[in-house]
Amino acid sequence: MTTTTHPLDTLRGAVRGTVVARGDPSYDEARRVYNALHDRRPAAVVHAVDAGDVIAAVRYAREHALPLAVRGGSHSVAGFGTVDDGLVVDLSRMRGVRVDPEARTARAEGGATWGDFNHATHAFGLATTGGAVSTTGIGGLTLGGGMGHLSRRCGLSCDNLVGADVVTAEGRLVSCDAERSPDLFWALRGGGGNFGIVTSLAYRLHPVDVVFGGITCYPLDGDVVRAWQELIAAAPVELNVILLLVLGPEEPFLPERWHGRPICAAFTCYSGPVEEDEKVLARLDGLGPVVGRFMDRMPYPVINTLFDEQLPPGLYHYWKGNFSRELSEGAIAAHMEYGGTMPTMESDTAVFPIDGACHERAPEETAFAYRDAVFSHSFGATWTDPADSERNIAWTRAYDAALRPHTQEGGYVNFMDTDDQDRVRVNYRQNYDRLRAVKRRYDPENVFRLNQNIAP
Repeated sequence: MTTTTHPLDTLRGAVRGTVVARGDPSYDEARRVYNALHDRRPAAVVHAVDAGDVIAAVRYAREHALPLAVRGGSHSVAGFGTVDDGLVVDLSRMRGVRVDPEARTARAEGGATWGDFNHATHAFGLATTGGAVSTTGIGGLTLGGGMGHLSRRCGLSCDNLVGADVVTAEGRLVSCDAERSPDLFWALRGGGGNFGIVTSLAYRLHPVDVVFGGITCYPLDGDVVRAWQELIAAAPVELNVILLLVLGPEEPFLPERWHGRPICAAFTCYSGPVEEDEKVLARLDGLGPVVGRFMDRMPYPVINTLFDEQLPPGLYHYWKGNFSRELSEGAIAAHMEYGGTMPTMESDTAVFPIDGACHERAPEETAFAYRDAVFSHSFGATWTDPADSERNIAWTRAYDAALRPHTQEGGYVNFMDTDDQDRVRVNYRQNYDRLRAVKRRYDPENVFRLNQNIAP
């Protein structure tokens, strides 16, 4: 009696999760990622359910010389969560979060989203810095640095990381923190996905329960940007205001005559006492003529959901990013020019303040190198029709060329696209050589190369 076996049967027998291959009914769903610009066809997708599955997948990929992609929340705008003809390790079924309220820590599995994490920690009136969209994965955001509504008060996401479990290129599980494998722990805090697959992350938590937050809208005007820069310089660290340049949303809080018109918006999260809310509003009123506003007291997890509906999976995205110490007149002029020509309703510019607690760590203390930066610029087109891809990508690149002379040399790795590999060294600045040494130790063959890659 002769039997035939599928090449993936060995992998299927080694994991408790599922292995989806070409021809399987769920293949098209399994291969889909957040950014529709990346329509790739992997050989298989492993839906891991535990670290053992991840170990088996890494060993299989190495044995069969398959390119290896890692997918957490699937929000990689550069498309690093998928690969043609390779193996995708999908962590989306690993989303458990365990909170220790007495120690004010939480350990989460590598596929958890910030929505999962915030829901679990909010039950205890605790939180940590984590993005601005709830469907973003905690792993990718943290490994790149991690900016969000609590950055000025609590530091970056990576500043609050206190430990991690990592499956290395050898298929070995390494637990790291400040005492165990400290070189790996240092590299994870800003060095991206270069060093392994992080199957769990442990965070320091802070008392954050209800916040005062929302959106205040103004005409697109350089004076609003100048006033916002002054506000950030003077504001208490509990007040975080992300500057947005967008087309006016079709929302009830914004008059219809502003729908679809270029505006500035202050995306605000104040985690201080309710007695100070009126002072926060006064600060926001001082930025310019208010044309629309939605501000309210809300549970902290809610503020991370305010843009979820506008940014569902399946849109096309192309981004760029830069750091700066200030918003110079040249930078403001570039933002005004391209903010006034936003190509779609979904496109946006976001300027994140990264001062306050972000500046309390030395540039070499973590892999995140730009501790002297005050602002992180994220900008790019988002669109719905693939026929518009060339035009939108060209607009973003022109925006980048106009802004680059007025910003620092490097930028935030999570805002970089696939054509930014030439910026990796400057993105890591003085930490690059040390990161290469860690890479050579834990991944000398560059198994984990689908990222903003630090070549060994």
